[in-house]
Amino acid sequence: MSFSFRNVRYFIAVAEAESVTRATQTLNISQSVITEAIKSLEADLGVPLFQRHARGMVLTHAGHQFLRHAHEILAVVRNAQQALNARPDAMTGQLNLGVTGLMSGYFLSYLLDRFRRTLPKVEVRIVEDERGYLEHLLVNGELDLAIVLTSNIENRLALEVEVLQVAPWRIWLPSNHPLLELGSINLKEIANEAMIMLKLDELDDNTTAFWRAAGLKPRVAMRTQSVEAVRSLVATGAGLSILPEMLYRPWSLDGDRLEVRPIQESMPVLEIGVAWRRGSPLSEAAQNFLLIAREFARSRGLPAARIEAAKS
Repeated sequence: MSFSFRNVRYFIAVAEAESVTRATQTLNISQSVITEAIKSLEADLGVPLFQRHARGMVLTHAGHQFLRHAHEILAVVRNAQQALNARPDAMTGQLNLGVTGLMSGYFLSYLLDRFRRTLPKVEVRIVEDERGYLEHLLVNGELDLAIVLTSNIENRLALEVEVLQVAPWRIWLPSNHPLLELGSINLKEIANEAMIMLKLDELDDNTTAFWRAAGLKPRVAMRTQSVEAVRSLVATGAGLSILPEMLYRPWSLDGDRLEVRPIQESMPVLEIGVAWRRGSPLSEAAQNFLLIAREFARSRGLPAARIEAAKS
């Protein structure tokens, strides 16, 4: 089958006018050209599209079926032309973006750099705050998008999320710790160890809940908002820590080594993604930011992004 886009246009014109003569007035071309186009289209499709009579042209059953598809073909081609003609570097406007402290350190720089290189004339306004306050700004329409721990979202009736990364939890240990001989570690085996808790993005709340579910209480040596502090403290033997795998680096800033091991207990994974107000159409700038975020996830070999209507 090799029918042309032009012939589809001519077919629609005749179907709507119910006459080749009237269609020529709309298309401003000769009657013979339209007649040949219809014959060629019918030959390509293998079915008659019109019943011809003295008063004009009436669609057959197959003609009615193809008319619906013909309009879809025109719409797809029109949308493709508009997309190709739209130059991202000429787009203007504003993107209001929220981000938590942890997300700004691990995701924002790449996403923002890519976005600004793709849409240099779009102004980006960034608000860094706690996840709960960012949810409030999203619901109020003061933010277009927010990069957060989507697994911790509370306002699940008003927000939708797109999960970009799923991060398992790991136990961080100094490189000389005897438990490193084990392939995996359960919480009971570290219950008497000093623990370094990261207070960033509610991670300490998450880990405290894990301990509580296991019927244990961690021996907290320190709480800090600095990931680098956790690395240094763990690497030098001040304590252990339970943190998402995505934060792990094998060396502290001072060059001390640390290791990670899986946790034997079944623990809820941490989901990182983008949130926006449910039911609100995303601006073109916000849609482009989402595309860049998905490309970032794919480039790092992360699981395919999924859109979820947040449920209660």
